[in-house]
Amino acid sequence: MNFILLLGAGFSRNWGGWLASEAFEYLLGCPEFDEGLKELLWQHKRSGGFEAALAQLQVEHARAGRATPDQRLVNFQNALLRMFADMDKAFSDVPLEFQNDREYQIAPFLIRFHAIFTLNQDLLLERHYLNENISLLSGQRWDGGHIPGMKRVAAPASPLDNPNLGKWEPNPNGFAVSPRLQPYFKLHGSSNWVASGSDELLVLGDNKRSIIDRYPVLKWSHEQFKASLSKPNTSLMVIGYSF
Repeated sequence: MNFILLLGAGFSRNWGGWLASEAFEYLLGCPEFDEGLKELLWQHKRSGGFEAALAQLQVEHARAGRATPDQRLVNFQNALLRMFADMDKAFSDVPLEFQNDREYQIAPFLIRFHAIFTLNQDLLLERHYLNENISLLSGQRWDGGHIPGMKRVAAPASPLDNPNLGKWEPNPNGFAVSPRLQPYFKLHGSSNWVASGSDELLVLGDNKRSIIDRYPVLKWSHEQFKASLSKPNTSLMVIGYSF
């Protein structure tokens, strides 16, 4: 059997992660948001929320054809990065496990999957799961975990911090899945990923397909998801979409 897992925002919610409605409220209080951006948010309150508001700015920027983004778009993106940073601070104060009974623990559950895919851009699993414990818990199955196609380019602020929390960018040596490492694919990028230099590699807004097509590592990750689903005797578990 081939077991794969797909995670959404409702998964991180169990550790205090925010849903779209809470992100909307957070952004309203951000210092980057002037009255114009707040008004734009409210216009999309019932029709797509903050992602629809962001998409409007992205479309306006694309139509203008400018090399540098409009300041309103920059402010919006900076507020989103602030939001993810604050969310990660909250994750640092909570353990992954809710109890000591191994039968009901999260990490032993996660290691059962041949691949984990997520649309989340937070760092919950980087902070609490992608470490040497994968090898210890899985016995001979995994030597650890990894994020295929990505490479760390900047260490965390403190040497004591988890190395997964530094800056990452697409691996210039190509994309590959290691057979001895459990793969963790972030289909919409991550709050600590950069594309080239300093451009954040995040898929947000309504026009996600065009953003994904712009970045080879994201296109490749989606192809890996399709390939995993197409394998014989595959079971997919989905957590975090209110299904």
